[in-house]
Amino acid sequence: MHRDSSPGDDDAGRGGVDAVLFDFHGTLAQLEPLTRSVALAAEACGKQLSPLAVTALADAIGAQGWLGSGMEPRVRPHFAEAWADRDLDEDAHREAFTELAAQAHGVFDGLATALYDRLASPEGWVAFADTLSTLVSLKAQGFPIALVSNIGFDARPILRRLGIDRFIDAWVLSYEVGYCKPDEKIFYAACHALDVEPSRVLMVGDTMADAGAARIGARCYLVPHAEAGRTVGLEAVLRLVRSC
Repeated sequence: MHRDSSPGDDDAGRGGVDAVLFDFHGTLAQLEPLTRSVALAAEACGKQLSPLAVTALADAIGAQGWLGSGMEPRVRPHFAEAWADRDLDEDAHREAFTELAAQAHGVFDGLATALYDRLASPEGWVAFADTLSTLVSLKAQGFPIALVSNIGFDARPILRRLGIDRFIDAWVLSYEVGYCKPDEKIFYAACHALDVEPSRVLMVGDTMADAGAARIGARCYLVPHAEAGRTVGLEAVLRLVRSC
C-alpha cells in the first residue's frame, strides 16, 4: 500500500518523508523454516526425529496457524483470552503460541514449549536479503528509524544477533507501550519517539494492521510475503522516501 503525498520537496531534496517506521516479523526478518524449528525443538526434548516425521509435524503445526505459516490461527476457547492479549503481555504470548502448537496432531510432551523457546530465541530468526542494505542506505541518508511491532517479547536481542539493532533509533513494541497496530496510538508513539510529524512518516510493513498508520496521515508501503533469507522488496523503500 502506497499513498501519494502532496507535492513538494524539502530543502535537503527529500520528498515528503522525514522518518521511516518498520514492522519486524515479515518485514525485516522471518522465522527460520518451521521444519528446522521443529527438528531443533525435538532435539531439545531429547528426541531425534526422521526428516519425514519432522515434515509431518511441521505441516501439522503450520496448519494450526503458527507464526509465519500464512494460515489462519485455529484459536480454541481454552486459550482465546491469552490469544487476544498475546501482543500485550509476555505470559499471554507464551501461553497463546504454546497452546496453539500443542493442539497439532503428533505433538508430544514438551515439544510445544521447546518450539516457543525457539520462536523467542535470537537464533530462530533470519533477516531478509535486502534488510541490511536498505537500513544502511536509509541511515546514510539521515533518516531516523523506529521499529513498530505487535510482539509479546523483547525483539532487541533478535535484531542484535542479526546485526541490525544499531539502525533502530526508537523501539515501539506493543507489549511495552500497551497498544497494538492498527491502533493509532502506537503509530503516534513512534512519531513522538522520533520527534516527527505523522504526515512526514513512511510506515513499512506486511499486513493491513501496518497500513493502519494511514489513519494518522502517514504514507504506507506493504511488502509481499517472502521466505526466510529471501529478498522481500525493501529496495522500494529507498525510492519511496525520495518520491513520496
